[in-house]
Formats: sequence, C-alpha cells, structure tokens
Amino acid sequence: MVLRLVLGAVFTGMAVGQLASAADMPALLGAYGLVHGFAAAVLAAGLIAGELVCGVWFLVRPRSGALAPVWVYTAVALVWSALAAQAYARRLVVGNCGCFGNHLTQRLSWIVLAQDGLILLYAVLLLRSARTARPESGSARP
Repeated sequence: MVLRLVLGAVFTGMAVGQLASAADMPALLGAYGLVHGFAAAVLAAGLIAGELVCGVWFLVRPRSGALAPVWVYTAVALVWSALAAQAYARRLVVGNCGCFGNHLTQRLSWIVLAQDGLILLYAVLLLRSARTARPESGSARP
C-alpha cells in the first residue's frame, strides 16, 4: 500500500508538471529523437493521461486489487524507460528528461536510467502483488 501511495504521488506530480508545461512537452519528447510534431503531441497526451489515471487511482484507492491502473503504470514506465535507454545508447544530448515537464529538470544520464530501472522494478512488484491480492468485495476480478 505504501508503494502505491508513493508512486501515486510521483506519477500525479509528473502529470501536473507536464500539464503545466503542456506547450513544451512535444519538444521535450522530441529531444529523444523518436517522435516529433503531432506524434510527439499525441505521445505527450498519452503519457500525461496515463500518469494521471494510475497516479490518482493509487492515491485514492491504494488497496485496490484492480489490474487496470497497474497495467497503465507499467505502460507509462516502459515508454519513459524505452525513450531514455535508446537516447542514452545513441548518445543524444537530452538537457531535460521531461519527466516533470519544465519543472524539476534533470539531463538524461545514468541516474535517469537508474530511476527508470526502479520504476520498472516497481511495475513488476505491482503486477505481482495485484495478481496475488484478494479481490475487493463486489469486484469483477476472478
């Protein structure tokens, strides 16, 4: 439960920072060298929406056994990690990883890759715990 609350706060904070920087998010994602223009705007919208969904869900219902927010968290974690790993491998200079939009900036480095590794580890832990948790009363989950 504590992990869900912490991750909920982090992902909600990420989404809020990115929403406050919405106009700059396509350019921030473009620095990773994979998407630009409209595709970057769509990716930004998807990441922000995913972060909001799982972040708020984890904060409001930390004991929930639902798999949907866990899968959303996992998808967002995979996208951010893949963006960072490929850019780092290509030695691209990314001055702001964009995780919090224009706020709490950090350049792409091995530290960001380590943080991404942790969010992926947390995804595995969340998936594992969500699958073994008892269903909530009235839940449609088998």
